[in-house]
Amino acid sequence: MTVSPYLEHPLLIDRQAHRRVDVDLATTDAVVASRGAVLMRDGRLMRVPGDAIRDATLRAFLGHEGGRGSGGERDRGGRDVGLVVPTDPDVDLASWIADGATLTPLRAVLGALTDDPDGQEDRELATTAVALAAWHDTHGRCARCGEPTVAVQGGWVRRCEAEQRDHYPRTDPAIIVAVTDADERLLLAHAAHWSAGRFSHLAGYVEPGESFEQAVHREVAEEVGIDVADVAYVASQPWPFPASVMVGFRARAASSDLTPDGVEITEARWVSRGQFAAEVAAGTLVPPPVGSIARALLEDWLGAPAVETAPDDVSDT
Repeated sequence: MTVSPYLEHPLLIDRQAHRRVDVDLATTDAVVASRGAVLMRDGRLMRVPGDAIRDATLRAFLGHEGGRGSGGERDRGGRDVGLVVPTDPDVDLASWIADGATLTPLRAVLGALTDDPDGQEDRELATTAVALAAWHDTHGRCARCGEPTVAVQGGWVRRCEAEQRDHYPRTDPAIIVAVTDADERLLLAHAAHWSAGRFSHLAGYVEPGESFEQAVHREVAEEVGIDVADVAYVASQPWPFPASVMVGFRARAASSDLTPDGVEITEARWVSRGQFAAEVAAGTLVPPPVGSIARALLEDWLGAPAVETAPDDVSDT
């Protein structure tokens, strides 16, 4: 079984923010991230010796494996783990890749990790590593004055030395909603930029001045022209593509007359459980990728795993 995207338990990795200024990142074992991918081998996230990669564009402290001991102190039985982003992955990772390791895109990682403590820790570390690496890659200059920023606080802050101003990693919330009608049919939609046959729930970014629930109402009305009721929170999932957290909901449709906007959504339809199973078996409908909250919401409605026969293009967003 793959790692559940419903994350209701505390983090397994103790982030230990109070130690971020003190950890020797050059010697701490580290997860390797590069261009949205992480270094994997034999189905597990690799930790490499910190000093094995000499030339890095970023080093950061991700936390301590092993959780907290009594009184919240560090469990001495675990180990610190960091993030390293190599300057030239083709050169710096050549020996590990020759030994069977691969730089695996995070989307594929989320769909492959097992639902046990090791898989859950790997998911936390991989997701955090990709999110932090992407933020650093796109925030090298101060948004106020344009001067270069530098990584401080164990990689969790970028400081503008010109203004002595600190910048923190950003997360852009987005809602995703499983909408059903009076006949328990599920609303599935095809986004204009997705590969052929891909269908999923409606989703969209939360805009300034609105709550998550209001974003659900607005997005559904904008994208398919119907109102919803009984909006209920389900769970959330970090989704660093490039910097989101997906906030999952269920809702009931007030009507069944769908009018796709033709821009973001090119097709929308209601499917029964029987229709869904038949189309997936025929290869005409590709459900959301394994490991995503979209897939979990769908399988909650279905009441079973969504077995698919069509190839799963995990590059869809």
